[in-house]
Amino acid sequence: MNRLGAGSIGGGGGGGGSAASAAGQYRVCGNCRKVPRQEKRVQVSPPLTRGPSAFIPENEVMQANGLDERTNLLVEEYSTSGRLDNITQVMSIHTQYLESFLRSQFYMLRMDGPLPLPYRHYIAIMAAARHQCSYLINMHVDEFLKTGGIAEWLNGLEYIPQRLKNLNEINKLLAHRPWLITKEHIQIADSLSELEALMERMKRLQEDKEDEEASQEEMDTRFEKEKKESLLVISGAFDDEIVSTDVSRYVEDPGFGYKDFARRGEDHLPTFRAQDYTWENHGFSLVNRLYSDIGHLLDEKFRMVYNLTYNTMATHEDVDTTTLRRALFNYVHCMYGIRYDDYDYGEVNQLLERSLKVYIKTVTCYPERTTKRMYDSYWRQFKHSEKVHVNLLLMEARMQAELLYALRAITRHLT
Repeated sequence: MNRLGAGSIGGGGGGGGSAASAAGQYRVCGNCRKVPRQEKRVQVSPPLTRGPSAFIPENEVMQANGLDERTNLLVEEYSTSGRLDNITQVMSIHTQYLESFLRSQFYMLRMDGPLPLPYRHYIAIMAAARHQCSYLINMHVDEFLKTGGIAEWLNGLEYIPQRLKNLNEINKLLAHRPWLITKEHIQIADSLSELEALMERMKRLQEDKEDEEASQEEMDTRFEKEKKESLLVISGAFDDEIVSTDVSRYVEDPGFGYKDFARRGEDHLPTFRAQDYTWENHGFSLVNRLYSDIGHLLDEKFRMVYNLTYNTMATHEDVDTTTLRRALFNYVHCMYGIRYDDYDYGEVNQLLERSLKVYIKTVTCYPERTTKRMYDSYWRQFKHSEKVHVNLLLMEARMQAELLYALRAITRHLT
C-alpha cells in the first residue's frame, strides 16, 4: 500500500438505527442490474440515538456533509437497502470515498456472481456477528429475507447448508487472526470464488529524511521494536463480553478473538514481508481472476481512502499529511504482522501518541469495545471529519491485511 500516494485525516461511530424493511420501494432493472428508486426522496433511518453517530454531535455531522444532492444520488443508485442509513450518513462527510465504498459494496451484494444473493447477506451476518455488531446483523437479516433467504437459517448456524458452514472457519480467522489462514483452509472451502505537536514532528521527519537514510539493518530493528511494542498497547478496559442470543446464534467458538501474533520472549516472530506478496502485484490480479472486476473496485477504494486529502490538519491549512496517513496504515498492518522493508517504523512512534495507538488497536482488533471516551481522548483539537478519515483508513488497512493473508493462501493452494 506504500506504493499508493497519499489527506485530511478523520472516526465516526455508527449510531443506532433500525434496518426497517424497504421491500416494494425499489425494483431491479433487467438491463443494468442496478436498483433505481421509485421515489426521488431518500428515506433516512430513524436513529436510536440523536443523530447518526453516538460519538459526533448531530449538528456537526449534518454541517460537515450537508446531506447534499450528490449523496442522495449515490444512495439511490448504489445503496443495497435504498435507505440513507446512519453509517452512510457519517461516511458521507467524505463523499468521494463514499462513492467508492457504495460501488464496491453494491457489486459484491447485488451484481451477478458465484454466490446466490441470500448467501452473500448470510456471510455478512456471520462476519458482523464476530464483532457483536447487531446494527449490521439486523441490516443484513432484512436484506437476506428480501432476496429470498430461507427464514429457518436465521435460527442459527446449525440450520445453514454445509456450503456456508465450510466458510465459517475462514470467517472466524479473517475476523480475528488472518495470519493463521493456510492453503489447507482453502482446500476445505467449497470453492475459491466464495472467499472473497504533530505537525512539527512531521516536518522534522521530512527534514531528517533529507539529511540521512537509515540502513536496512536499522529499518529491520525498528520494525521488530514496533511490532513488539504493539503487544504492550492494551485496548480499552472491558468486562467479559456477554454475547446476546440474537448474535450468538451466528457465532461458533465465541471465545476465539484477536491474539497478538507476536508474543513477548519469542525469538522468531512471524512476519509477512509485503514485498513478497503485494496487493498491487499479486492480490489485485488474483481477485479479478476469481471474481471479475471486483479487484478494480477494491483497488479504487483503497487508493481513494489512502490519497484522500484536503491538505488541512485541525486549524492549519496547506499541510502535507502523507507521512501521517502512511503511519496509520502501516501501524495497522504491523499489528497484523505485515512489514514493508522500505518503511521506517520509527515514524510510527514519532507520529502516533499512545492514546491514538490504543484507539487504533481497539477499533482494528476489538471494535465492539470502542467507547466515546477513547474517541474523545486523542487529537482533541482535530475536526470530527478528520477523525472519520482516521476510521476509514483503519477499516481499509485491516481489510487489505485480511485480503493479503487470504489471497496468499489461495495462491499457495493453486501452485
